[in-house]
Amino acid sequence: MRQRAGMSLRELVLGSGPRFVRDAFGPVLIFYAGWKLAGLEAGIALATALAVVAYLWERKHSRSGMFAAVGLGIALLQAVTGLTSARTAWYFAPSLVVNSVCGVAFVVSVLVGQPLAAVFAAETAVFPAEVMASTLYRTVCSQISLVWAAYLLGASLARLIVLRRSSVDLYLVVHVLTGLPLATAIMGWSLWYGARRLPSRTVAAGRPAEARRA
Repeated sequence: MRQRAGMSLRELVLGSGPRFVRDAFGPVLIFYAGWKLAGLEAGIALATALAVVAYLWERKHSRSGMFAAVGLGIALLQAVTGLTSARTAWYFAPSLVVNSVCGVAFVVSVLVGQPLAAVFAAETAVFPAEVMASTLYRTVCSQISLVWAAYLLGASLARLIVLRRSSVDLYLVVHVLTGLPLATAIMGWSLWYGARRLPSRTVAAGRPAEARRA
C-alpha cells in the first residue's frame, strides 16, 4: 500500500529508511560475512540472494521496488564480474561504476530540469499533482539532487582510491563509513528538507476526499 500524503517526517523515516538501508548496504555486508566464512562464491551467492528476496518482497507488497530493483541490478552485475574474474576486488567494480553514473545522472537531471530526486520522492510520499508540477517542488528536488550527486561522486572516488591502493578489508571499512552513516544522514536530511520546504498543509490539501473524511 502506498504511503498517504501529508504524513509526518517521522513516518517517512520509519517507513522508507529501513528499506533504503537494506537495499543500499545489506548485500555488501552479507557478502563480507560470506566471503570471510566460506569464500568468494559464498559471499556472492548470499549477497545476490538477499537482493533478489528484497526485490520480491517489495513487489509482493505492491510497491514499485525502485531502490530494491537498483540494488538487485548492481548485485547481479557484481556477481557476474566477481565470478568471471575470480577476484574479490573486481566484485566491487560495478558498484563504483553505477554510483558514479548515478552521480552524473543527478547532475544532468538538474540541468535538463527533471531532477531525479523527484522520481525517488514518489517512493517515500504521495504528493498531489499540483504540488509536483510547481516551481517550488522542482527547485527543492533540484537542490536535493545536487547534494546526492556530490555524495555519490565523492564517495565513489574515495572508494576507488582505497580499492586500487589498499586491501579489500580496508575497502569494506571505507565503503561502510562512506556509505551507511553518510547516506542515512543525507536521506534523513532529504526527507527533512523536503518536508520543511513543502509544508504539510500544502501536501494535505491534495488528499482525496475519502482520506480527508477519514
